[in-house]
Amino acid sequence: MDKLQIHGGIALDGEIRISGAKNATLPILAGCLLADGPVTVGNVPHLQDVTTMIELLGGMGVSVTIDEKMRIEVDARTIKEYFAPYQLVKTMRASILVLGPLIARFGQADVSLPGGCAIGARPVNIHVAGLQAMGADIHIENGYIKARAGRLRGAKLVLETVTVTGTENLMMAATLADGQTVLENAAREPEVVDLANFLITLGAKITGAGTDRIVIEGVERLHGGSYDVLPDRIETGTYLVAGAITSGRVRVKNTRPDHVDAVLGKLREAGATVTTGDTWIEVDMRGRRPQSVDIRTAPYPAFPTDMQAQMAALNTIANGVGTIIETIFENRFMHMLEMRRMGAEIRLEGNTAIIKGVERLTAAPVMATDLRASASLVLAALVAEGKTDIERIYHIDRGYEAIEEKLQQLGARIRRTPG
Repeated sequence: MDKLQIHGGIALDGEIRISGAKNATLPILAGCLLADGPVTVGNVPHLQDVTTMIELLGGMGVSVTIDEKMRIEVDARTIKEYFAPYQLVKTMRASILVLGPLIARFGQADVSLPGGCAIGARPVNIHVAGLQAMGADIHIENGYIKARAGRLRGAKLVLETVTVTGTENLMMAATLADGQTVLENAAREPEVVDLANFLITLGAKITGAGTDRIVIEGVERLHGGSYDVLPDRIETGTYLVAGAITSGRVRVKNTRPDHVDAVLGKLREAGATVTTGDTWIEVDMRGRRPQSVDIRTAPYPAFPTDMQAQMAALNTIANGVGTIIETIFENRFMHMLEMRRMGAEIRLEGNTAIIKGVERLTAAPVMATDLRASASLVLAALVAEGKTDIERIYHIDRGYEAIEEKLQQLGARIRRTPG
């Protein structure tokens, strides 16, 4: 199993291009099931989770072709079965996103329950309750959600909690339902808006995406089309923190500054000079030690849970004491224990981490526990004295395209080696 080896202590300097967003690509690929013609999706990141979604679609008999630029053509007219097996769903919870499209377009779906997740429970009851309210007959047996329906009916759905995948699944299902569906307490994330814009290019009628009230007027059919995925805001934030934590300068291109306002605010608070253009952001912390910042995660547009671990890494070497409160997932502090092995001073109290910045971290062998946690260990290793080995990096490959190559472009001493 591969590991990353990082020699710390180099101030990063340079610019890189941001990849397409994983968390927009996955629902968009699932949404291709709704179209009655071929759909081409561009700006797709080359990631393990994307490969898993392609494998899931291919296993159903859907025709999937990929060109050398990672443009993916999906044609659901060749589908043979409506089944998402446990082997694939257990490795990627986003597989649940095929449930809404399958039941809306084909009237049936057998989708495995996701099973455990390292960062805590993510219940699918909101997906199920919403589809039932739209007329689907659903029961759960042997670990599978078994759904059957004629044409779904529009309904007013008040989501119990803000859920991104729940909003996306129900929005996709509603596009082919008979009548109007209203989603109240909908997630407002940019990836939800990107999915809505994608569906609109296929002929869907959706208004209100980006607010907490989305209205979908069902149509008879969706047609083929082409669409480019938006840039990844979490990858954007991660590389900007890499610049700040190493007292360097990093410019990211092909990104959306308006999608990372909360992160940029915290980087400014930490003492970085932040400048932005239409499609680029630069963070300059040259020669300065960051100041500690307090963070509280919450649904978009507040500070994202997927950037919490990266800012925790920044706080470990910052001047002062920073408090991080995680409100979204209950088990999302496992990276803190690994960073302690590198000399970080962190006290955990329930869903709160109190981090007292130290002058320097020291290299130690560490292990990635989930996707964003592994990014925080890379950031910590970039400033640690000595050579850090990071094990179980398959987590990183789920969400960061060519992370070692991009960091090398910025001057980091990092390489991938067989474990």
